Amino acid sequence: MNTERMGEFLQQVSQAHPEELIVMVVDGASSHKAKALVIPGNIRLVSLPPYAPELNPQEHVWDELREKEFPNPVFNHMDAVIKQLEHGLPRLAADAIGLRSLTGWPWIVGINLTAH
Repeated sequence: MNTERMGEFLQQVSQAHPEELIVMVVDGASSHKAKALVIPGNIRLVSLPPYAPELNPQEHVWDELREKEFPNPVFNHMDAVIKQLEHGLPRLAADAIGLRSLTGWPWIVGINLTAH
């Protein structure tokens, strides 16, 4: 992950939900807070406090991907890792109920947001 890839990801999410305000909780990765990062107008990034993985539901998403898509393989090239992710991410994204069970923590579900 780098700033360019993060920008591409944000653009993809923005285009998939053009009429929605997206509040995305991010950790302190440099690609999440780089000055060069272009954040689409319908996305707001909210940073977690540093050193707080217990607040980051994304950690469970990565655990799920590692468990299901990368249980014990050895890859000879990064392209093979990317190909495996390209297979696993859509599978995970298609399972809304499963994804919600990984990320829909009470503190997140209970947030009452008002866009201004």
